[in-house]
Amino acid sequence: MKLYVQNTLIGSVGIAEHEGSITNLFFAKDKLPAGIERVETEELKEAFRQLDSYLAGSLKAFSLPLAPAGTPFMHRVWGILSEIPYGTTVSYRDVAVALGNPLAARAVGMANHRNPLPVFIPCHRVIGSNGTFTGYRGGLALKKLLLELERG
Repeated sequence: MKLYVQNTLIGSVGIAEHEGSITNLFFAKDKLPAGIERVETEELKEAFRQLDSYLAGSLKAFSLPLAPAGTPFMHRVWGILSEIPYGTTVSYRDVAVALGNPLAARAVGMANHRNPLPVFIPCHRVIGSNGTFTGYRGGLALKKLLLELERG
């Protein structure tokens, strides 16, 4: 796995890739895996270019080869998250219903929490059913900032 770290509008961010696919996005407070090679690759340059464009408000959808590690259930959840339109939010229950199991909201929350590619897989667009902001690995302030950025 290769990692490049860069300062962005949301602070220091690390993006990792393996064999040409983006595998992880790390916020400044995240612990980085041991033994990771710190190098800038063409894939990582492109990921940062798209991230910077998104944060500047000029990119609405990422076009990166993503390869997050997770269970089949997590991949199903992350697939649904990736379909949430820019600037909109859904509830954990909405995602559970889309999965075909309205009672799986808590499991959806756990898959959200374990999303290794926040922002690229937009778990920040999932909120509580009562409209409240709930947990986000980057912190609730960052979740709010990302949603405000998308809403203009």
